[in-house]
Amino acid sequence: MAVAIVLFLLSIRRSGEHVGRIAERLETTEKANDVQRRMLEAAARRPRNRDELAGRPLRCPRWRWSRSSG
Repeated sequence: MAVAIVLFLLSIRRSGEHVGRIAERLETTEKANDVQRRMLEAAARRPRNRDELAGRPLRCPRWRWSRSSG
């Protein structure tokens, strides 16, 4: 009878440790997801190029190759 009680208590302890590890893993995952979400939000607010950074209107690209080759 005493052996059964000891085994029962050990199984409860092991399952509690397992639940604790799962809870810790969940907390770590939630923190990582929060950091990634904040990074994506910051990237969405970042200027795409130097013109946006300077607050200038976007320009058409200038073609810089020579037409006289031939």
